[in-house]
Amino acid sequence: MNKKITLLLLLLSSNVFAVWPHNNISQAVFALDVVDRSPQNIVSEIDNNIKKIFFYTNLRNLKGQTITHRWFYNGKKMAEVIFHPRGNRWRVYSSKNLWHTWTGQWKVEVVNQNQKILLTKTFRYNKFL
Repeated sequence: MNKKITLLLLLLSSNVFAVWPHNNISQAVFALDVVDRSPQNIVSEIDNNIKKIFFYTNLRNLKGQTITHRWFYNGKKMAEVIFHPRGNRWRVYSSKNLWHTWTGQWKVEVVNQNQKILLTKTFRYNKFL
């Protein structure tokens, strides 16, 4: 009985850890602020009375490479921010000033120097009622 429970717990925990899409990015979140290289008030959607959002990524083992945050709205690239990690753990963030009419889904791609998309995250910018 104990062996079955142990096996079940191992299977469940391995699924949890296998969900993260990229082993060189340990965290990727949208936030309302970044303080001391740490995201504050993590969000997945915001109302259009908020005028700025941050995208934070914790990069692992990408020292010496070029990493880019590409911001998209309605399929159009709205911004691109380039980073050059100088350590094996490098915390970076970019931000986007938002116009109140740009409601809907936004996307940020994390791209390496070979233009390979490492990760994609989305958030919703909702009309404030």
